[in-house]
Amino acid sequence: MSLATESVTDSSVTRQLLPVAGPGETWRLLWGELRSHRAALVATLVVSVLAASAALVAPWMLGVLVDEVDRAGTGADVWTVVGVLVVSAVAAAVLTGWSAVLLARLGNTVLARLRERVLEKTLRLPTATAERVGSGDLLSRVGDDVSVVSEAVITTGPQVVSSLLTVVLTGAGLFALDWRLGVAGLLAVPGYALSLRWYLPKAAPFYAREREAMAERSHVLVGSLHGVETVRSYRWESTHEELIARRSAAAMDLTVGVFKFFTRFASRNNRAECIGLLAVLVVGFLLVDADAVTVGAVTAAALYFHRLFNPLGALVTVFDDIQSAGASLARLAGVASLPDPVEPADPPAPADTGLTLTGVAHRYDGGPEVLSDVSLSVAPGEHVALVGTSGAGKTTLAGVAAGVIEPVAGSVRLGGVELSTLGDAVVRGRITLLSQEVHVFTGSLADDLRLAAPDADDARLTAALATVSADGWVRALPDGLDTKVGEHAHPLTAAQSQQLALARVVLADPDVVILDEATAEAGSAGARRLEEAAAAATEGRTTIIVAHRLTQAQQADRVVVMEHGRIVEQGSHTALLAAGGRYRQLWDSWTGLTDAGATGGR
Repeated sequence: MSLATESVTDSSVTRQLLPVAGPGETWRLLWGELRSHRAALVATLVVSVLAASAALVAPWMLGVLVDEVDRAGTGADVWTVVGVLVVSAVAAAVLTGWSAVLLARLGNTVLARLRERVLEKTLRLPTATAERVGSGDLLSRVGDDVSVVSEAVITTGPQVVSSLLTVVLTGAGLFALDWRLGVAGLLAVPGYALSLRWYLPKAAPFYAREREAMAERSHVLVGSLHGVETVRSYRWESTHEELIARRSAAAMDLTVGVFKFFTRFASRNNRAECIGLLAVLVVGFLLVDADAVTVGAVTAAALYFHRLFNPLGALVTVFDDIQSAGASLARLAGVASLPDPVEPADPPAPADTGLTLTGVAHRYDGGPEVLSDVSLSVAPGEHVALVGTSGAGKTTLAGVAAGVIEPVAGSVRLGGVELSTLGDAVVRGRITLLSQEVHVFTGSLADDLRLAAPDADDARLTAALATVSADGWVRALPDGLDTKVGEHAHPLTAAQSQQLALARVVLADPDVVILDEATAEAGSAGARRLEEAAAAATEGRTTIIVAHRLTQAQQADRVVVMEHGRIVEQGSHTALLAAGGRYRQLWDSWTGLTDAGATGGR
């Protein structure tokens, strides 16, 4: 299954989305999950059939009651009919409630398993793929789509199953009274069929486009929220508000369009119901007149057919929900059915920890090049700082070097072996990318650290914390390593969160570390301590640093200056200052000096 490609007309950009499963693939996946809970499925179906059957007793007995009255039956006969009516009503109510519980339980169990599969596949997406599709589509699927399907399972699912069984069994009861009355009722079927034939082809694509529109809206919202500081600094609020409004309006227009089709669909169904009921009454009158059936039988037939109005109306009413849930389920199935990343069976071992980028070029979504023919070699254990103004291409180059971004041209080699040859799992084990956006996971501090080394004991965790000078504040925590951190737990400062991330780097023990402005969030007060912690965590490792503060470049073995997606200078801090080129301009601007005599070295 390949990624879907969608054109975003607001910005004339083509962006890849995750795949959407076809109807056949969606139902195969759903049926496979249902079969894995066979006992619960059988029990649910049996109870649902019994509930629908119990509800058929009342119209039949009312017909019997009419016949008893017509032939002047005894009071005992009438009370017998009334007793059967009461018992059947109670049984139908109990069985209907029981079936709703079983349906909801089975549906939620299947949905939970499907949600787990989607999350598992999402977490196992190749890093470059996750970067291409963006967070909006992922969040829309694990958020909006799961909510839509969950609501359908809890409320719509039991109603749909009950309505379908009622329609089938009531139709059978109609034929059981007299086959001619059943045939009369079937005259409504062409009307329903024509109505569905008119509605389905038009409505289904609307729901698919609606879900895609919601994904695009989520993508814009998430991007605006994540980059809120940038949006404010460049005064782009109006532009982003306009873009969000356009995406929201597009989703709303699609919803309104679907509703218009739905109301026209409902009116066509009403015509079909009128035709069917009229046919049953006319045929019944003729049969009674010919003494072929009793008045009670015709009464029961009319009640049966009239009883179809509610389940058919329910199916029509929830058809929007069914269509919407089907579209969401197809999007979830598209992710759940993704093949696992193919990892090389026996990848070659890199000769060393050196990193080489050759002729790298990259552009985002068909836009202008942000990297142009960049070649860079980082020796084993060397620390290289990338500097340049905003938009120079530093972060993109760091992503390419880490294997997070797949360049449109060029190659990246670790120890002489291309990253694509190593496979994603090996690359993630050997190269670690740490950005300024650090996440603290909810749980104990020890559990958070063990994400990088599941088998690490407390002594190893403490040693890693000591390496990055975090052991002091960890000992001061209420429960030390067992202190609960993350959301709704003990809060960590930005600097502490960064130290925690650096300690995870020490525990993971990668060959290459790439720090993308990883100390930028600490503020000037803690920046020096974080820089020292970063230096300790990367000691002896091949390291690329996207330098937010030029003191990091000053301490690096080599400084690489980027401008407009190209390398314009490289050398030691001292040599570049002496050369008086672009790096000297950046240094003077950063320090506010015109005569920088600082010396370099690590």
